[in-house]
Amino acid sequence: MPTAVRHQPTTLGLEPSFGFGDRLGLATPGHLAALAEAGGPIRGIVAQQSIREMARTDRQPVDVMSAAIDALDAVSFGQPWGADADHLKTPEDVDRTMAAGFTFFTIDPSDHVDQRADGYDAAELDALFDSAKHDAPWHVEYLGQTFDVPDGPTVVFDETTVKRAVVKYGRAIDSAVELANYITGAADKAGRAVELEISVDETDEPTTVAEHYLIADQLRKRGVSVVSLAPRFIGELEKGVDYKGDLAALEATMVDHAAIANHLGPYKLSLHSGSDKLSMYRLFGRCTKGRLHVKTAGTSYLEAVRVVARHDADLFARIIDFSRGRYDTDKATYHVSATVAGVPAPADLPDVAAMEQAYLQTWDTVPEGQGFTEPGRQILHCTFGSVLTHLEFGPSLRQVLVDHPDTHRAILADHFARHLRELNKGIDEAG
Repeated sequence: MPTAVRHQPTTLGLEPSFGFGDRLGLATPGHLAALAEAGGPIRGIVAQQSIREMARTDRQPVDVMSAAIDALDAVSFGQPWGADADHLKTPEDVDRTMAAGFTFFTIDPSDHVDQRADGYDAAELDALFDSAKHDAPWHVEYLGQTFDVPDGPTVVFDETTVKRAVVKYGRAIDSAVELANYITGAADKAGRAVELEISVDETDEPTTVAEHYLIADQLRKRGVSVVSLAPRFIGELEKGVDYKGDLAALEATMVDHAAIANHLGPYKLSLHSGSDKLSMYRLFGRCTKGRLHVKTAGTSYLEAVRVVARHDADLFARIIDFSRGRYDTDKATYHVSATVAGVPAPADLPDVAAMEQAYLQTWDTVPEGQGFTEPGRQILHCTFGSVLTHLEFGPSLRQVLVDHPDTHRAILADHFARHLRELNKGIDEAG
């Protein structure tokens, strides 16, 4: 018999897209169910994992891709879908993910961003600029210039703005261009179409419209074509909880960022740390007019733990206790505010329903009337790698999911359909 043609990822261009991270390789059926349940124009990035996540879960790029393709083949999925090699920093990262068949490559130059740049006083900034400006001769193109973005902001590049941008992003822009050229060269050799995303969201301070404009303009002038760019938005986009901040102010800045993306691209505006940010999806869809990408990752793991809560209360409690012990170490690379002291231990909660409320409650940052003030969901979010690679907890968690695929699929479908429906409402409102 002829071998069946396996489903392969493709590029999605400017179509609205949504990234589903799957750290166990078992979530795709639920992700596909959510897409079907929500309807609308959004395409799925079905295989998505960062090199950092793969290292923490002992997976390889080919494992991520094979799990997604197996699930798609099982249901004869007939729509275009993408595969995101997330947060790439080195050529070696590119080689591994290119070989596995990924089509969407997210460049993360955050190691080269000066995170203290926004706090330098005038003397410090001048000194650092003087040492950096020779590697950023392009700064003269912006000094004293003003750019009117159609349907968007007037971007003013005064001397301080340019100096700070050079110090903060000069090396990062060079790094991003270098890695982008490596990716396109590798794709040419492989005879494959790929698309690029630039991520500048992992910074301590929000990306200003001037910084966004300069980064995008430099990428364009150096021949780097991106399908999406992820700025650091205002407010707090902590892991595992809803958006914290002024939604009206966020919407105003999103309109400006979307206008820059349209003017200097066009490319999609990308929302990272998009998991569980239910309050901002509708305005994001509306501000971008559907030219958007959303990236989620840890929330699928958390909903897998919810399956454990529903079917094995003792295992759920032991995973929580273990995660509480690992949290202060594992949270180092995450933007979170929860503390172990702020959430009761399982032994101090009356039943499994209370444990689920304390550690997996989703849409509000802090549940009211529960006797605690911080989101336990973040404790589980940050410790996924320690749990999944634990000799007991990893296999046991996976076995619960294998034994209860209908629950797993239903929980994921409900969870992500909420995300997608809100995005669709915004897209519809934008016309």
